[in-house]
Amino acid sequence: MNAFTIGLLAGMAAVLVIAVIVKLRAGPKGIAERAEYLSRRRARMLPALAIIYLTQQATYITIRSGAAIRSVDQAKISAWLVLSAVLLAAMATKGFWLQPREVRSMIDDEATRSYRTDAMRFGFIFAMLTCIVIYFITMFKIVDGRDAVHIVMSDGLGAALIRWGWLERRAQRDG
Repeated sequence: MNAFTIGLLAGMAAVLVIAVIVKLRAGPKGIAERAEYLSRRRARMLPALAIIYLTQQATYITIRSGAAIRSVDQAKISAWLVLSAVLLAAMATKGFWLQPREVRSMIDDEATRSYRTDAMRFGFIFAMLTCIVIYFITMFKIVDGRDAVHIVMSDGLGAALIRWGWLERRAQRDG
């Protein structure tokens, strides 16, 4: 087994351990109490996720465009791709996949759906503005297609996360 496979298996094992800890962690027992607890936790978690996601872009910048891609570079790109897919899936769904359906339905109230919709709209607009900027840049410098996709997806998803986190935090503060 090579180092990449060992690292991948260790990462998957860490995710499973975290899932078990979250599932077994003692928290509120009732459905309504658990939903309230998780919605407050989501409001605290979204800004932190946005910061982690956007700071991870620094690792991508260190990879030289056009140079031979090393195994470590593939791991960095794969980690970004997996995190992007998980964050997008969490935004597009109710999230909290390890919770019972009743809790997830209660967490996904009308306000949360409107915040998530507004965040997705904001992220889409930001991604389109990023496309305009990249199009302008290509008049003077060639931008690799993979780099362009990375920039557009990172900016759009990052903007959506920041917007959703800001709306959730504001609602928790006002509520």
